[in-house]
Amino acid sequence: MLLLMTSVKWDVREIMSQHNVYVDTLLKEFEQFNRRLTEVSKRVRIPLPVSNILWEHCIRLANRTIVEGYANVKKCSNEGRALMQLDFQQFLMKLEKLTDIRPIPDKEFVETYIKAYYLTENDMERWIKEHREYSSKQLTNLVNVCLGSHINKKARQKLLAAIDDIDRPKR
Repeated sequence: MLLLMTSVKWDVREIMSQHNVYVDTLLKEFEQFNRRLTEVSKRVRIPLPVSNILWEHCIRLANRTIVEGYANVKKCSNEGRALMQLDFQQFLMKLEKLTDIRPIPDKEFVETYIKAYYLTENDMERWIKEHREYSSKQLTNLVNVCLGSHINKKARQKLLAAIDDIDRPKR
């Protein structure tokens, strides 16, 4: 999936109306997972809590992978960010038809990351300090790729220093 995401052009100049192929590929995997779970449950009863745990883990892994894919983006425009939102909304809409798991695990993890692209320099520094759930690589990408287009070099260095401060153990 990460490979499919790297082939997406995120620095587009117009807002797309069609989601990207990686979304369909991921959804096909979930449909196949659903069929396999149904087949197994015909032979061996799978208790609902067990089924739910399997779904939760798979969905969480998919959502974490989506953020990692967005963190691998080299160039991104505002329209590219809108495309990320479109892709994720499409994924959620179809996923919710496949499973009864609510809320969708790590939905906010993805949405919060995408929305961070729109923050101002001042808001970003606070956001970085508040969101330690993201890796330093994911945070660094936000600063370099997405904020890089609308903040100066000094501000970028300040934000990267804030990320380094999070990584350093407190003495």
